[in-house]
Amino acid sequence: MTMNWAEEEMQTADLGDERLNVRVAKVLERLGAHPGSSIPAACRGWAETMAAYRFFDHEKATFETVLTPHRDATLQRMECCPVVLLVQDTTELDKWVSLGPKGVGTLKEQQKYPRRLHPTVAFTPERICLGVVEALWWSRDEPSPRKARRGKGVDEKESRRWIDSYQASCALQGQISKTQLVNLADAEGDLYEWFTEYAEVAPSTRAQWIVRAAQDRRVLTGDADKLWASLAMAPGLGQLAVEVRARPKRPARQARVTLRSATVVLRPPARIGRHLPEVSVNAVLAREENPPEGVEPLEWLLLTSLPVGSLEQASTIVAWYAVRWYIEIYFHVLKNGCQINCLQLETEERLLPCIGLYLVVAWRVLYSLMLGRACPELNCELIFEAREWRAAYLVIKRCPPPPVPPRLGEMVEWVAGLGGYLGRKHDGPPGPKAMWIGLQRLREFVIALEARDALAGTYV
Repeated sequence: MTMNWAEEEMQTADLGDERLNVRVAKVLERLGAHPGSSIPAACRGWAETMAAYRFFDHEKATFETVLTPHRDATLQRMECCPVVLLVQDTTELDKWVSLGPKGVGTLKEQQKYPRRLHPTVAFTPERICLGVVEALWWSRDEPSPRKARRGKGVDEKESRRWIDSYQASCALQGQISKTQLVNLADAEGDLYEWFTEYAEVAPSTRAQWIVRAAQDRRVLTGDADKLWASLAMAPGLGQLAVEVRARPKRPARQARVTLRSATVVLRPPARIGRHLPEVSVNAVLAREENPPEGVEPLEWLLLTSLPVGSLEQASTIVAWYAVRWYIEIYFHVLKNGCQINCLQLETEERLLPCIGLYLVVAWRVLYSLMLGRACPELNCELIFEAREWRAAYLVIKRCPPPPVPPRLGEMVEWVAGLGGYLGRKHDGPPGPKAMWIGLQRLREFVIALEARDALAGTYV
C-alpha cells in the first residue's frame, strides 16, 4: 500500500513509540486536508479529535520532535538542488487574554502575551519552497527598554536569533557539501557580529549570506567614510529590470535600477567589554535613478559574502534577495490559511507541537503551488495522490478519469479553481489562498467518493 504525503513526510519520525509515529502522520494528514478548519472540524469524529488532543498533550510530542522528520525530508530535497536559499524572518503570534473571566478586569480589558516565531525556510532560486530547516520560538516576559538593550551584548538579545540561523545553515552546509547554501535576512539581520562570525567558520562548512543593510556604517576604504556614500561613488555596472508589487494606493510597475558594487572594509562598532575586528564585505547598491513622478525611488543596499564584481554577479545577488519576499507569503499561509493565531490549546506544551505540524502544512501548500508553476509538465502524482487527482477530474470534467495522471500544472489549476481561481485570460497564476481553499474542498470530494464507492462495494 502506497504512503500518502503526510506518511512520506513523517517517515523518519522517532517519538519513542511506534504508535506516536503513526499518530503524528495521521494528525498531519488531517490538518493538511483542512488547513483553515479547527482541529475538531479537521478530524473525522470524536475519537479522532480526542486522539489528536491526546497527541498534543503527550510529553514526547514536542516542537522539535514533530519538525525533525520534516527537516530530514527537506534535506533530501535540498540535496537535489545546486543552490538553496535559506530565508529567515520573525513573525508575531501574540496571545490576548480577556481579564474579565479571571476576575481582574472587565470583558473589554485584555492582557497581551508577546510570542515570536523565527523559522528558516529553504527555497530554490526559482522560488520553490523546500521546507523548514530551523524554527525558534520564544515568549517575551517583559518589554525591554531601549536604553537597557544598548548595554547588552548580542548574545543577551533577541537579535541573536539571526546569527543562530546562520550557524544552523553552516551546520547544514557541512552535511550537503555539493549544494551551495545562502542565508538571507532583511534589515533586522544587519548585525556586525554576523559578519565576524562568517570569518570564523571553516571554509568547508561556511554557508554564504545576503543581508539588506540597515545601518550606514563607517568604512575604512575608498574616498567616502560611510557605506551608502561609498557605494554611490562606485561605477555603475549596468541596469536591471525589477518587478515592483502592487500595494495599497500604489499599482504594480516595472522599475529599472542601476547596479553598483564594491568591496568595503567596515569599521567595527564600539561594544561594551568586547573588541570586534575589522571585516571586509561585498556590497551591491540597486537604486532607481529615474522614478516616475511622485513615486518613491526603489533602493536596496545588500551586503553579502558572495562575489559582486560583474553585472551578472550583482544581478544574481539582487535576484536571490528578492526570494526573501516568499517567506512573507509563507507567513500569510501559516497565519491566514492555517489560522494558527486561533488555536486554543491552553499551554505552550500543547500549542508548540501543533504549530510545528502547521509549519509542515504551510510548506505543502507553497511547495505544490510553486512547483506547479516552475515545472508544470511533471506528473501530478509527485505531489497528489491518485484518489485526489481522480476526484478533481470527476468534479471538474464530469466524466470518468483517464488511466494516465494529468500534468502537475494542470492539477494545480484544478485545485486552485476549486478555491476560487478563475483562470481568465489576463489573470496571473493562482495564489496561495486559492490553493489552501482548494485543497480543503478537494479532500471533501475525496471523502464523498470514498463513501460512495464503499457503499457500492467497489472501494478498495
